[in-house]
Amino acid sequence: MREKVLPVIFILIGLICFLLFTNVIYWGILNIGNVTGIIISLILILYGFFMKQINQTILKLWSVSGGKIFLIIVSAVAATILVLAIVTTTCIVKGCYERFEKNAVLIVLGCQVRGESPSLMMVERLTVAKDYLETYPDTVCIVSGGTGEGEDISEAECMRRWLISKGISKNRILMEDKSTSTDENIRFSKQIMDDNDLGSSISIATNEFHEYRAGKIADKYGLKHGAVSAKTAWWLLPTYYVREMYGILAEYILN
Repeated sequence: MREKVLPVIFILIGLICFLLFTNVIYWGILNIGNVTGIIISLILILYGFFMKQINQTILKLWSVSGGKIFLIIVSAVAATILVLAIVTTTCIVKGCYERFEKNAVLIVLGCQVRGESPSLMMVERLTVAKDYLETYPDTVCIVSGGTGEGEDISEAECMRRWLISKGISKNRILMEDKSTSTDENIRFSKQIMDDNDLGSSISIATNEFHEYRAGKIADKYGLKHGAVSAKTAWWLLPTYYVREMYGILAEYILN
């Protein structure tokens, strides 16, 4: 019974993961997050189909010294990846709950614009930004993001238009429209804050998976920060969650 059930479980898990990641491709998004997910999904599916043969091969490798060393190395790598996944996941969850100071400058981090229209993820960020600005009517907002491929206007301009259309006064919105990365989002926005004597406390409006890394970058530039977290659509979350793991590791390694 076990020999029949286990392969089916692995195949089903692999298919579910595969559908989650390929659904993102349907939306025109392809990055290291869904590439990683698709590879893992295929490994699970293949293992489900060929479990007996793979297990026999593993036992044969374990019976010889060279094969045993190979399996130990593979196991060590897998264990390291698992530990890193747990650590980065803990960081991501922690970042969502960073408390912010009331009336701190709100920085809205940009993401994809389709022509002149905001992507779903940008709308998610803008929605929580609007709520924050309505709750704290004296708050100044910086919309941050340059112009990327396939974007007819800057991300900052797209966000400014959206907020104004929802009733936020244009006088409360400053634009940073040169950045091409999260680091530049924060660094260039800090320059605007310095130029306008806006202090050093910020609230960061971005998706929940992105808050931790954005906060670490804010730390680097001496900014006190809190999280204004947007909830990510469930079908987009797997891809960006995995991609963010790479981003967090890169932030620690490179900085």
